[in-house]
Amino acid sequence: MVRVKEVLLEKHGHDVAYSTITRMVRHLDLRKNNRRAGVYEFAPGQELQHDTSPHRLRLGGKMVTVQCASLTLGYCKKLFIQYYPNFTRFEARVFLTEALIYMGGSCARCIIDNTSVIVAAGSGPDALITPQMEAFGKMFDMRFVPHRIKDPDRKAKVERNFRYVENNFLAGRTFTGWHDLNRQGRHWCDRVANKKPKRSLGRMSPEEIYLLEKPHLTALPPHIPPVYKTLQRIVDMSGFVTVDTNRYSVPERLCRRSVEVLKSWDRITVYHKNRKVADHQRMIDRRDAKVTAKGHHLPLYNTKKLPAKEEKALLGRYETLDRYVAGIKKRSYGSARRKLQRLLELKRTYPVDAFAKAVEQALHYGLYDLARLENLILTFVGGDFFNLEMDD
Repeated sequence: MVRVKEVLLEKHGHDVAYSTITRMVRHLDLRKNNRRAGVYEFAPGQELQHDTSPHRLRLGGKMVTVQCASLTLGYCKKLFIQYYPNFTRFEARVFLTEALIYMGGSCARCIIDNTSVIVAAGSGPDALITPQMEAFGKMFDMRFVPHRIKDPDRKAKVERNFRYVENNFLAGRTFTGWHDLNRQGRHWCDRVANKKPKRSLGRMSPEEIYLLEKPHLTALPPHIPPVYKTLQRIVDMSGFVTVDTNRYSVPERLCRRSVEVLKSWDRITVYHKNRKVADHQRMIDRRDAKVTAKGHHLPLYNTKKLPAKEEKALLGRYETLDRYVAGIKKRSYGSARRKLQRLLELKRTYPVDAFAKAVEQALHYGLYDLARLENLILTFVGGDFFNLEMDD
């Protein structure tokens, strides 16, 4: 209609008001009418819907962009969410495992978008699923089905919840870390999202309808293997292996050895010849960091200062001398070894009583100059051992 207004003015010289053109379009019924929207209905245990969406939130005092992963049961609309720094096939398997355990079972099909995380080639229902994710689905007796291109309404039950999460769960909340974020997310699903009555469910909550759907879900396998990623690494000469730019310690005897690293969502486990040699908490939101476990690395240098042999020879004789030695060390740079050597020479050269009296008097007056200490010793030596008075 804007273009019609421009053509009328350029080619015919008629400046027709835009409101007039819109009225004529309505009168002639030229506007494309919107089609009535339909509703997808599902039987209990028939379908799951899964999708991801980027969200902005405050994590550890910083505003960051994270990936919100969501899974919804098609019949009862029970919801489960978790957050991840990025969403690869590894995170997809971690999330879907947690989500299916939370739901207590799986469905025959899981509707997804045409993401390359799960889809290997093609698009829509005829797309090829990656072998890794297809094997994962078979473990839970579940088939991944992408919706057709430009048909996101096919999984509207999960799409609609992202706005609900942003305006309800994230509003006014801060999080200290990833574990705190996902812990609060699970608590919100339990206490708010799945407890709230919905008009589409006849004023009942998803948790109440879930009791009707649960018997129709496919049972979980007897054993669910942990989700991890296997990595091969060579221990560097500093005694660390690198995973996602972060460094984790291993016993230093394994330097230059080949090890196998198992990366799970929250742990880094290192094996050498089928024996576990290290287990660390994974640093999820940090880069270029270093984790060293106690006992893995011996100190390269002897950091404990042992007393010099001169100090050992002086200490333990009597309290006054111990205090005088401590005073010399406190007032000297470095180890004060030369001063202690000189003090030991004075102790060995002069009589014990004279040396002790001189040290006591020097300590009393705060005298730590060893030349003046020697003068004090000579004074006491002269008075005790030599009669300096002359006979008449």
